[in-house]
Amino acid sequence: MAAAETVMTHARGACLCGAVRFEVDWPSKWVAHCHCTLCRRAHGAAYVTWFGMETAQARIVDDDAQLHWLASSPGAERGFCSRCGSTLFFRSERWPGELHIALANLDGEADRAPMAHVYWDTHVPWADVDPADGLPRKSASG
Repeated sequence: MAAAETVMTHARGACLCGAVRFEVDWPSKWVAHCHCTLCRRAHGAAYVTWFGMETAQARIVDDDAQLHWLASSPGAERGFCSRCGSTLFFRSERWPGELHIALANLDGEADRAPMAHVYWDTHVPWADVDPADGLPRKSASG
């Protein structure tokens, strides 16, 4: 008899110092690499990999009140830990009912692989992104 497959139903993650934690109930809506200027500046990286969750499927645990939200552009906010500086979350009027979570802060793996490169028209030339990854490259306009 074959062993039953283990189905991931939830996951956890945290900021660098552990003061801000989160829990999610899969499935995610999507996973994508964002190359926009604001994500690059907020994370100090060539791009950021986010996964999108329905807000009702994500819980933020912040026992020490370290989570702060920065209005990073009109109608959008980035959530970060004020103790260690980790940027964890993004929410926007453009995607109501969604919480975007930085994949690098997840303990373990997401429930799906990245599906696209977004804001590709603003990507930096100094970061080598494998063209053989087969992912669509979408511009800021869609």
